[in-house]
Amino acid sequence: MGNVTPNSWTGDGPGVILVAVDGSTTSVRAAAWAGGLARRQGSRLLCVYVAARSALAGLALTVGAEMNLESELDQVAADLGEELRASAESYHVPMEYVVLAGDPVTEIVRLADEVKVDAVVVGASTQAGHRLVGSVAVRLVRMGRWPVTVVP
Repeated sequence: MGNVTPNSWTGDGPGVILVAVDGSTTSVRAAAWAGGLARRQGSRLLCVYVAARSALAGLALTVGAEMNLESELDQVAADLGEELRASAESYHVPMEYVVLAGDPVTEIVRLADEVKVDAVVVGASTQAGHRLVGSVAVRLVRMGRWPVTVVP
């Protein structure tokens, strides 16, 4: 995390906008929305991809399958990072991309607090089970630490 600089913004509007991405349609929309906001506000964009490896690794039946899963997650993170960097560069938005492993809510909260972000943007969950357990978006909103925008 040492390469992510804390927020020292003193202007009007958000200085750092954190957007959580995972490659889903709603997270891509969230990244586009956050990028547009960052461009209009002159903000920095902090994109975070959290690989929930522990939950996925439990599904792997063999060590080889677990290693393949890890490499697939790494490739998704790398491809997503390239796309985000290209978009941010084309719109002249300063952007940092961070890849973390663990529970998405825990890692997003830790990073947001560490960097002292002004806003968090996430895509809405499309999984039915999240209505009962609570999606990443709902859990972040309930924490009430920063404004959270949920993009459909």
